[in-house]
Amino acid sequence: MRWAALFEDLEAQAEVLALAERAAEVDERARVEIGRLALADRVAAACGHRVRVRCGRELSLDGSIRAGGADWMLIEDVTGREAIVPLAAVRTIAGLPRFAATDERVAFRLSVRHVLRAVARDRRGVHVHLVDGSAVSGTLDRVTADHLDVAVHAAGEQRRASAVRDMMVVPLSAVAAVVA
Repeated sequence: MRWAALFEDLEAQAEVLALAERAAEVDERARVEIGRLALADRVAAACGHRVRVRCGRELSLDGSIRAGGADWMLIEDVTGREAIVPLAAVRTIAGLPRFAATDERVAFRLSVRHVLRAVARDRRGVHVHLVDGSAVSGTLDRVTADHLDVAVHAAGEQRRASAVRDMMVVPLSAVAAVVA
């Protein structure tokens, strides 16, 4: 009997040790996965969530995330205005859920340049907010690898040669948001 009790005790100890090792392995894998988590993954999982985003020095946006890509998000405010926000311009986000998703949709792979090129094709008037707190109104004429060409004209006007007051080149790194 004494031997049977000893073997039962050793088996119980081995089982406890195996459970502890598995728990440590699970914890380590969770830390590794969290370490790989990107902001774009969390934004993609937050479509439909209401957030407050602070960009640049003075721009804050309050609205719902409508879409997200590899380096951008689309926010719609309560008035229906939409803003394309490069993730590089984001300083803080409040209201973002803790979970994330890896997203294989085509939109997720599109960069902010692709999205802004679509805005340029539409010839819609926009307000380009810059990270220094300033803004410019006009129409995106071209979106290149690292900058925008903006035809500057009054907000609400169509882009016509007579309405264009200036042509401005804006580095993409200076863009906090493009609001339509």
